[in-house]
Amino acid sequence: MRQTIGSGSPLEPQIGFSRAVRKGAHVVVAGTAPIGDDGTTVGQGDVYAQTVRCLDIAETALKAAGASLEDVVRTRMMLTDVTRWKEAAQAHGERFAAIRPACTFVEVSRFIDPAWLVEVELDAVLDEERPAG
Repeated sequence: MRQTIGSGSPLEPQIGFSRAVRKGAHVVVAGTAPIGDDGTTVGQGDVYAQTVRCLDIAETALKAAGASLEDVVRTRMMLTDVTRWKEAAQAHGERFAAIRPACTFVEVSRFIDPAWLVEVELDAVLDEERPAG
């Protein structure tokens, strides 16, 4: 079974990607940017607010795939300025302190939109073959 989940981003059909893909017990959430429902960047200049938005979008994608934050085994936090990692870490810790997935923080030179300061990727593994959401 393969399930693709979209988030409504206009970039998904243009680039040819899905917000998340579920294959069996595995759910992978693509690099998720801090885009608001209106298509604009959320939290201009604010790493924490942007990280919260990224995690909100990623969590919605997980739920659509029949998974939850508790199923997350790995996160990747990509920042344009890794010296601001503690701001992203605060948002990450608020969601994952009890779950404690493997986590990596990396610095990237830039994202598609220069207003984006962070993107988040998640990998989840379900304990059993649960039906998709």
